[in-house]
Amino acid sequence: MDKIPERTTIGGDTSIPRIISGLWQLAGGHDEKVDIDAAARAMELLANSGFDCFDMADHYGDAELVVGRVHATSSRNMLAFTKWCPPENGVKSFEVAEQAVDLARQRMGQKQITLMQYHIWDYSDDTYWHNLMHLRTMQKQGKIKHIGVTNVDAAHLELLIDTGFGIATNQVSCSVLDQRFVRGRLASVCEKHKVGVLAYGTLLGGFLSEKWINRPEPEDMNNLNWSLRKYLRFIRAAGGWGPFQGLLRVMSAIAHEHGVSIAAVATRYVLEIPTVSAVIVGCRLSAESSKHATRNLEVFSFALSEDDYALIRKAQQALSDIPGDCGDEYRRPPYLTAAGDLSHHLKDFQKQELSKAIATGKRIEYSTGSPWEPIAGYCRAVRTGNNIYISGTTANSPGGVSVPVLGGHSARSQTVAILDIISQAVKALGGTLSDIVRTRIIVRNEEDCEEVSKAHGWVFQCEGIRPSNTLFVGKLVGAEYLVEIEAEARLGFNDVLRLSA
Repeated sequence: MDKIPERTTIGGDTSIPRIISGLWQLAGGHDEKVDIDAAARAMELLANSGFDCFDMADHYGDAELVVGRVHATSSRNMLAFTKWCPPENGVKSFEVAEQAVDLARQRMGQKQITLMQYHIWDYSDDTYWHNLMHLRTMQKQGKIKHIGVTNVDAAHLELLIDTGFGIATNQVSCSVLDQRFVRGRLASVCEKHKVGVLAYGTLLGGFLSEKWINRPEPEDMNNLNWSLRKYLRFIRAAGGWGPFQGLLRVMSAIAHEHGVSIAAVATRYVLEIPTVSAVIVGCRLSAESSKHATRNLEVFSFALSEDDYALIRKAQQALSDIPGDCGDEYRRPPYLTAAGDLSHHLKDFQKQELSKAIATGKRIEYSTGSPWEPIAGYCRAVRTGNNIYISGTTANSPGGVSVPVLGGHSARSQTVAILDIISQAVKALGGTLSDIVRTRIIVRNEEDCEEVSKAHGWVFQCEGIRPSNTLFVGKLVGAEYLVEIEAEARLGFNDVLRLSA
């Protein structure tokens, strides 16, 4: 058995082990209290075994402080990746972003954060464009080496890259059960743009282990830790406990054949996906950590055969596809999270003033603050009764974001950005994209029609509707704009009956 883990490179110049120790379990919901000194010693033991890279976030309890303790007491060089998951409060200032980065640097005892990963809750909220601009500024200042993202779907990763952001990594769920990464477009987008994929959920929080073979499905989620709660939802979304047990038995047979654990087979399976740089395996940083390191080394002692893959594919046929794209579990039902509910992250656009105006039959106008709105005498959207009318919209970058146009020279990405802007306007007036009944698309170049149509189709497929649509080629004001879209919504009619000729 090899005694050191395989390594790879992210961002072009940073060497990492292909198994990263994830510290979500220090966030609570697993252990009530973390002994920082003991956790720091466990971190050193893992690093001495070659597992010298750790993944955490601003909300992972004391995880960043443990890294800081190691740096204060040891000369051991380790890699620490963290995340910034700001609250959805609409604050867009550089000062707030700098405070978040500086706090992480101070907690971790580092002058430079090797990888700062950003999480976007809502693509229709343009706050993330401002925050990524701020992170790029701090990258130029030397406070951040690489910028990554978490749970970003294919369309929006492509949008970020086409807009000019250098994205080193994307952290997403990927396992033998959750195949969204390879079944959708995300794998090809990451490969094309050399974005390293950091896969998590590979062991389904511990369900992919000998412990759960032929065991009954847990009845009470409240008796499970956060990881098991989260991934039980994944198992149910993928077809339920019965098909999962079939998959688990196949994984057990393969593990027995190679003389390794089920966890090693599950991890090897994901690592052999060409676009996966590394997997993130949960670690509690305890006295047992050295034993976990030994077991993790099993992953690098064998390779899966064609027969192994055939057995796995056959077991996967009994599973259902997890709905949507990577990261959708944080943005639309079914919410496959520990809580199973993200209502505390969803903004309440039905404010009292809006509700009163709707009730009294007022005309409601929504403006974005564009300087052209008062000059040309228009607004982004108007609501009268249950109808919302959205003006022709281009991929104009938000004020304060110094890029010429969102999506750059890609008509497909500009379309995604435009529909995000339209979504923001509809939400502000009390609706959602699922209320859209009509769109009109103007495309500058005829050769872009197919890619624009694919982007439009993807967005509304996610909403479960198909609005009526007109697409035509025409001249647009501003050479950088490749697409313009206007839309109409009617609230209360998103329950669909489909008829065919």
